[in-house]
Amino acid sequence: MNAVTIVIGAMCILMIAYRLYGTFMAVKVMKLNDSIPTPAHELNDGKDYVPTNKWVTFGHHFAAIAAAGPLVGPILAAQFGYLPGLLWLLIGAVIGGAVHDAVVLFASMRKKGKSLSEVAKEELGPVAGFCTGLAMLFIITITMAGLSMVVLHALEKNPWGTFAVGITIPIAMGVGIAYKKTGNLKLTSTIGFILLMIGVFVGPSIQNTVLGDWLTLDTKTLAIILPIYAFFAAALPVWLLLAPRDYLSSFMKIGVFIALIIGVFIINPAIEFPAVTKFIEGGGPILAGPVWPFISITIACGAISGFHAFVGSGTTPKLLDRWSDIKVVGFGAMLVECLVGIMALIAATALQPADYFAINSTPEVFKTLGMDVVHLPELSKEIGIDLEGRTGGAVTLAVGMTYIFTEIPWFAKLSSYFFQFVIMFEAVFILTAIDAGTRVARYLIQDFMGEFYKPLKKTDWIPGSIFASALACFMWGYLLYSGDIGSVWALFGVSNQLMASIGLIVGATVILKIADKRRYMLTCLVPLAYLFVTVNYAGYWMVKNVYLNPAAAGYNVLNAVLSVIMLILGFVIMITAIKKWLEMWNSPTVKMNTKVA
Repeated sequence: MNAVTIVIGAMCILMIAYRLYGTFMAVKVMKLNDSIPTPAHELNDGKDYVPTNKWVTFGHHFAAIAAAGPLVGPILAAQFGYLPGLLWLLIGAVIGGAVHDAVVLFASMRKKGKSLSEVAKEELGPVAGFCTGLAMLFIITITMAGLSMVVLHALEKNPWGTFAVGITIPIAMGVGIAYKKTGNLKLTSTIGFILLMIGVFVGPSIQNTVLGDWLTLDTKTLAIILPIYAFFAAALPVWLLLAPRDYLSSFMKIGVFIALIIGVFIINPAIEFPAVTKFIEGGGPILAGPVWPFISITIACGAISGFHAFVGSGTTPKLLDRWSDIKVVGFGAMLVECLVGIMALIAATALQPADYFAINSTPEVFKTLGMDVVHLPELSKEIGIDLEGRTGGAVTLAVGMTYIFTEIPWFAKLSSYFFQFVIMFEAVFILTAIDAGTRVARYLIQDFMGEFYKPLKKTDWIPGSIFASALACFMWGYLLYSGDIGSVWALFGVSNQLMASIGLIVGATVILKIADKRRYMLTCLVPLAYLFVTVNYAGYWMVKNVYLNPAAAGYNVLNAVLSVIMLILGFVIMITAIKKWLEMWNSPTVKMNTKVA
């Protein structure tokens, strides 16, 4: 098997799915009608509700949803071989993820752009609304820990990478200040990108200096620094750090993967991994569980992701100019993210299996596999750091992409620069997700605790904002400090896919209410049935075999408690929804108000 065959086949499947299934969802199921004003027009305030060109909205939405998940998930799941991950990415994205993102966006727009918890409250009742809000708080906290875990081993004892990533903070703030003063987006973003590149190329000169020694950090130190950074990022004005970082990262994200696709077509690397490995039954060095349910838990973003519900019921529904833009922004962006996940899978599986496992396993575990590394010593020497035992997925992606790019003769001597650039590229938009996610967690904490202490409800009350930001950072920072990538990423996967199940529950309810044919509800029920069973079994397996197993590396009672609470919340929401569906099924079909039909 070679990479070009996979890329061409995947692109054809995704384009056909968009053209046929995307159109069916838009025209038949959601009955999108552009003669009706969207919330962006109805509530246009020039701040949150702003009618925006669909391609600009697409860029914003894609930058927000495509964080570390589509990169790291497929890399960790490569443990099972290239075929399980490839099949789940394609099937999950078309049948599940694209439908989920489109119907959540649609449901939120019908309620004037309200959050998913508010939509659930109105569609399913106060119990489901409360459980959804509480689940969202748990899920966003775990998501921040899972995303941050990816960065730790990439920057561990890597002063060049730490410098390149750290310098992006003042650069992003400079871009934000310059844009606010000049209004010239093109000039400020161009200067910002050039400065980012200079940061990568200056990196070697700080090694073996006092500054380099200061930036040679272990994972525990980094696990303390990241939440502290997130606290200030969540508390600072959005225009100063979050927005310019988001903007710069979106250019890098799209540009790097276009370059990777071009590189794959030029080099056409062979896929060195077998279709399936001996670890499909479980017992792998990266993920202890079997291929099912863990392929669908490990690969969340890229196939179907509940994190997208935060965006799809957050900023995006307040920006869409026309109802039909849901097809491009909701359905289409998810399929593009699927392609990103496939490219990450190719980057991982183009490596020799022994090299891959040496990077993603601790040295002690790798010794038990009976494998001998092939190119890893050579790659470590060219890149300039020891690559063994750098778990988390970020290093594997950087090594895989470097391996592909340096096969092009012009770039053969630039391994270390490519590697550190990809590390910076990953870290920049992971930090973007951490910025935004911590801010969302802050809002959720203020909303919940504001029921007991009213001033906390005011998001502009500075003491309340500081308290909520600090609490949010402490919660996910503790999970980050005390966990490992296998346990934290599985916890993230379970919580994320539970959130996706909740999104599909709400979507199914809306479709049952407005569709001309009740069987159209199956567009949500089919992926929901699979996902709900999968997430509950995975949660049960992790609690029994890992979190409450003192002999397991991921033994963690807190993770067990969080898992049980989330699964109970999911069951409550599901039972409430089934009762609601039966009521609706036994009553005359309720058509959507013609204003939004």
